[in-house]
Amino acid sequence: MSVNNNVIRKYPWGHERRFNSYSDYFRSVYGARVQKVSIDAGFTCPNRDGTKGYGGCTYCNNDAFNPSYCIPSKTITQQIKEGIEFHKWRYDRAVSYLAYFQAYSNTYAPLERLKKLYEEALSFPGVIGLVIGTRPDCIDEEKLAYLKELSGKYYVTVEYGIESCYNTTLKRINRGHTFEDAVWATGRTASLGINTGAHFIFGLPGETREAMLNQAEIISGLPLKTVKFHQLQIFKGTSMEKEFQDCQIDFELFSLEEYLDFFVSFLERLNPAFVVERFTGEAPPRFQAGKGWGKVRTDQIVTRVEKRLKELDTWQGRLYQVKK
Repeated sequence: MSVNNNVIRKYPWGHERRFNSYSDYFRSVYGARVQKVSIDAGFTCPNRDGTKGYGGCTYCNNDAFNPSYCIPSKTITQQIKEGIEFHKWRYDRAVSYLAYFQAYSNTYAPLERLKKLYEEALSFPGVIGLVIGTRPDCIDEEKLAYLKELSGKYYVTVEYGIESCYNTTLKRINRGHTFEDAVWATGRTASLGINTGAHFIFGLPGETREAMLNQAEIISGLPLKTVKFHQLQIFKGTSMEKEFQDCQIDFELFSLEEYLDFFVSFLERLNPAFVVERFTGEAPPRFQAGKGWGKVRTDQIVTRVEKRLKELDTWQGRLYQVKK
């Protein structure tokens, strides 16, 4: 590929970065940085409480991602207040906030309870909207009708943990839902004009690099506004830790350099209309059962991905083809 990095190229998302960046998207909409503040509202999941199974997803350790202030015994208001303080040292330019209901499945409760929690968050000064992390089998028409109403007044995203497009993988990791559930949930949510997001993991057991890469076309056909991608991390105390120890041959875990190469190839094939929020997941080394990537931070990985995109003179969606 001939590289000419002096060419000023206008990308479909309207700025000069080579991917459709989440932070730049919010700057374009609100004129300033918008910071997410995580909340643990004390939810569970249907594959934990016996409705669809027990034990949860085999890879899951929410403590690895939950900030220290996220404790469900605290009120929503208290968590938001502490969360804003927590982020101020790093993101002091943020003037608006999104209340991010993050831990477990945050629509897995009766609507009246959800209303109380969401509206408490929205009443906090500076909070302009919600990001609601949940599963595609924990949503229904009644809840969507309420979220549609909210989205007329606030920024609202429903972020579905899909994790993989392959049902064999979803069954193996004890998700308790199918990819068809995800297709329905994302389609119905988007059809109501609600911002729709999704989360995926690369490196799940039984998936080859080729199978992971092929998901770009499948994912690109979903009606998503935002997407998040994480590399698989093996956490201590999870079912997957034992599975990994017993059958490492089934895992295609990435070194950092391998992941950079893979993700650039994936990004080239990804729908350019999608706003990409994350490339990777970051968790403290004390949770890692394997080698991990050491102390490399998410922003450092973003910088390295952008450097590779520039070196290869490529960008998100360069190889994307609209299905006819």
